[in-house]
Amino acid sequence: LKSRKLARIVKECKDMPGKELFEFYDSEENIHSIDSGMVNNYIRTIAEGEFTAKDFRTWAGTVSALVAFNEIGSFETTTEMNQKIATAFDSVAKQLGNTRAVCKNHYVHPLIVDLYKEKKLEKYLSDLEVIELTDGQKDLLAEEKLLLKILEKN
Repeated sequence: LKSRKLARIVKECKDMPGKELFEFYDSEENIHSIDSGMVNNYIRTIAEGEFTAKDFRTWAGTVSALVAFNEIGSFETTTEMNQKIATAFDSVAKQLGNTRAVCKNHYVHPLIVDLYKEKKLEKYLSDLEVIELTDGQKDLLAEEKLLLKILEKN
């Protein structure tokens, strides 16, 4: 959820005892809970592929890390590198509503971090402002287009 207000309301509802957060009525007016399996089946159906909610979360986390590394900039020393990586993961964690460790271990593609450590991410990030906006991928953000480019080349 991008809306902080809506995220807070959903969290408050989730914390309430005795009710499922998301439910639906079937054709016979019976109430059914919506679980992660149902959500993932829906995603597989509409995406026509073997995708799950985690894939979308990992995509969002990786794009967020790419944006953070772009904002943070390069480093000169190993200590500075480690501090900046931690700062980037803090940014991702805030965006995803999770911990730095969980984001690092589950929601950011390690290639992005490796390229940053090797100072190879800079050459890609320098292309960010000139990424073609009329390339048939109008529904993607420039950062998403850049991530696709990085993944395709590596």
